[in-house]
Amino acid sequence: MFSRLKKLIGAPEPPPAQDVVPGSPPAPPAQEEPSKDQKGREQPKKEDGKKEEKQEDKSTGEEVKEEKQREGTKDCEIKEVRMEEEKKEEQTKEENLKEACDSKIRRGDKELIGVCDEEAPPPPVVYSRHTDDTLRAMIKNLRDRLEVLREKAIDPYSTSPEISPPVTPVLRKDDYIRIKEERRIAKEEEDKMKAEEAARKAEEKKKKDEEKRLEAEKKAEEERLAEELRKKKKILPDDVFFFLNFLIHPIENAMDDVLGSTIDPLDLRYIAWLAVVSVTYNYNIWFCPARLAFPFHSQTNNIYWIVCDILSDLVTVADVIIWQPRLQFVKAGDVIKDRALTKMHYRKSTRFKTDIISIIPFDLLSLHFGFSSIYRLNRILRIESFFEFSDRLENVMSKAYIWRVARTTGYLLFMLHLNACAYFVASVHQGVGSTTWVYDGNGTAYIRCYYYAVRSLINIGGLPEPITTFEITFQMSNFFIGVFVFSSLIGQMRDVIGAATASQAYYRASMDGCVAYMNTYAIPRYVQNRVRTWYNYTWAAQGMLDESELLDKMPLVMRTAIAVDINLATFQKIALFQGCDRQMLVDMLLRLKSIVYLPGDFVVKKGDIGKEMYIIKSGAVQVVGGPDNSIVFVTLKAGSVFGEISLLQSAKDGGNRRTANVKAHGFANLFVLEKKDLFDILVHYPESQKVLARKGRKLVKAKAPAAGKDENKAKGLTLFGPKPPTPKFFRAFGNLCKGGILEKLKKSAEEQK
Repeated sequence: MFSRLKKLIGAPEPPPAQDVVPGSPPAPPAQEEPSKDQKGREQPKKEDGKKEEKQEDKSTGEEVKEEKQREGTKDCEIKEVRMEEEKKEEQTKEENLKEACDSKIRRGDKELIGVCDEEAPPPPVVYSRHTDDTLRAMIKNLRDRLEVLREKAIDPYSTSPEISPPVTPVLRKDDYIRIKEERRIAKEEEDKMKAEEAARKAEEKKKKDEEKRLEAEKKAEEERLAEELRKKKKILPDDVFFFLNFLIHPIENAMDDVLGSTIDPLDLRYIAWLAVVSVTYNYNIWFCPARLAFPFHSQTNNIYWIVCDILSDLVTVADVIIWQPRLQFVKAGDVIKDRALTKMHYRKSTRFKTDIISIIPFDLLSLHFGFSSIYRLNRILRIESFFEFSDRLENVMSKAYIWRVARTTGYLLFMLHLNACAYFVASVHQGVGSTTWVYDGNGTAYIRCYYYAVRSLINIGGLPEPITTFEITFQMSNFFIGVFVFSSLIGQMRDVIGAATASQAYYRASMDGCVAYMNTYAIPRYVQNRVRTWYNYTWAAQGMLDESELLDKMPLVMRTAIAVDINLATFQKIALFQGCDRQMLVDMLLRLKSIVYLPGDFVVKKGDIGKEMYIIKSGAVQVVGGPDNSIVFVTLKAGSVFGEISLLQSAKDGGNRRTANVKAHGFANLFVLEKKDLFDILVHYPESQKVLARKGRKLVKAKAPAAGKDENKAKGLTLFGPKPPTPKFFRAFGNLCKGGILEKLKKSAEEQK
């Protein structure tokens, strides 16, 4: 049976047994010899191991005595390398011997076959490959562990197969003292070098500071010399200023009662005065070129021109003498309000020099050379007054883009005005009516020339063809200037209108994006209409979707001022917050958030967790109840507060639950204060925290009596249980006793008596 099983498995057959000679002892098995050899080999190995251990013990003792642990570790490494080399040589010898035996067997050398048989026994018969592999792996692991244990026995300091760190050497007292002294000397030298380096750096810094000081002194001396040179080159010396101050001193004293010693640049009186100055400047800049180009001067008209010129010059002189020296200015963060300093600041500025040049009366030359507006061109230098008026007006206007559009339109009209003047001068130069291109002399000259300028600069077309070279050059210049000026002004106009409608565009983009999102996810039409309504109302009521975006850009002082102006009075009326620190109320105002509710929206619902309180900014809310919330208990309007008690109650026993339904009656804009923000503020105000806790308990007790009775009743019921119902039999007997036979018997007895 076993032979069949072997055939099925395919196991090799064992070699045939040798014939045993009678009388001779049986041959010992071939496997016993190698075991004896192994025992013989193991014994010398053990002896060698013991010898090596003794030698190592001696060497370690000597090393500890001689304090040369590092050299001992090197010797151990050398020995390990040698042992590994010996193992490799033995393995190579065994492999060479096996190869020689295999080659001799192939050749048929019988003598060597016996030797090989003795040295290398035949391979064992394998019946199960899996079992054989498992056993071989187990033997290999045991051998590896044996090698590790041998190494551990050789090296007593080795505790694991990993390389151990070197042992700290034990030094003798003399060596220890010597090493410590060397380290101390090295540290002292290092500290000395650092001190020298620090001293060197300090010296270099001192030299640099000295150089900077010398440079600063030199620069200050240069500035002083330059200042002296400037004083020598003054347009108006100090004597002139003294004389001027002496003349205008009575006027200044008279105006002090009206304007004060100084005036704020954002004062409406100053802005109104700048409007007058701007009108006079525009009079000069518009009419001076027109009076030069067109024949507006005549014996009858000159008197009117002279009156207008004198009035404009008087306004300029009043601005230079009365208004500009009074303007307050900022220096090193301080607003200077001293009259002497403001006057000095103005007279040292570039604007004062420009103003002085612009009011020089070159008009007096007209008495000798003839009346002409060319002597008034220096008035155009006061252009800074016009731009100052423009900036101040934008600061006080609620819709500044209106002024920007008007100003840009004025720029365009002024460019057309200059082109009309240039066209008339060109027509006079060529000869009025000499060609079809020039002005023909019919109608009002200014209106005809202005019409030509409009068609030429805006490139409308339909103009007469220029004939001469001068006309062609002038027309080409007109076209180029018109394209540049017109495109620049149109671009500026687009920027002005775009800036004016930027918030509107943001609102439309936000709303369109929200509608697209709702359409993507198929939101019901009713919800979409409510969202659109919220967008439209929020934009109409606030002019923006989120007020916090605007307020976050402001400094804390400005935000506090706005919050105090809007809501502080309302907060001070709240009974819960009366008696609290005013600064705490201000901090609470800065934490408020604005929310808009649509008509019918529930602000809070009964049973919800109370995490915030509400202040009605605008609109109204209703406290409702009953079936379908149809009963209105009370209506709260702007300035009212609700939900404040839930801020101070804890979640224990449901104390922070809402007790009523509150919904918006129409559009309602509410301020919300969250419980987390309140607690963050109260950390810094312990006294106010005590006040709020005390008032919160009083408010809770004031609202709790009805609830207290119900609670007591509920406690009694839970203690004794509900009263059981009366059985039907006893009820019937009770009814019989009350209105039945007994009563009839009593009545009959009374009647008989």
